[in-house]
Amino acid sequence: MIISFSNCEYEAFSQGKALYESQCANCHNENGQGLRNLIPPLAGADYLETHKEEIACIIRYGIEGEMIVNGESYNSQMVGIPILTDVQINNIINYINQAWGNNYGLSNVKMVKEQLENCNK
Repeated sequence: MIISFSNCEYEAFSQGKALYESQCANCHNENGQGLRNLIPPLAGADYLETHKEEIACIIRYGIEGEMIVNGESYNSQMVGIPILTDVQINNIINYINQAWGNNYGLSNVKMVKEQLENCNK
């Protein structure tokens, strides 16, 4: 007998999606498009691919100063979310790296812990 789970409506990265929607979507929008010239997009964002080692630090501690995303300059402060655990940050990273057509690879908790140990706070 073969069991098929196609009808279970499995959604990859569901924990990361739920965390993104509750913690990040207010600014970056549900579709990851950001907000004009104020908040950078995450959908199709080259920054996610070229700054992989910094994403965990940005989520936990925030970032300020100019950043270039897809050739556009953004200079708004992003407040960090220090209450998130390493596992939750990892789930968010994996979600945004795969959502909206992104294909920026997967992270794991060990990688997140190493990144967080090396943050410039």
